[in-house]
Amino acid sequence: MYLHLPIMLILVSLVYSATRYDEWDLIVGNALRGCVYIVTFLGSVFVVLWILSAVVPAVFE
Repeated sequence: MYLHLPIMLILVSLVYSATRYDEWDLIVGNALRGCVYIVTFLGSVFVVLWILSAVVPAVFE
């Protein structure tokens, strides 16, 4: 399941950028920026959930 995540990030970013721009340099530049935004968002959600999974069981013991 996790092997498909990088491929999906790249494809979604490329398709979204291609719907907004016509030139390849703009498409690729915005696709890379979109990948960075998505990875940053998903990474921050992962870190918050990881911290909560360590804190919540300790509170209720």
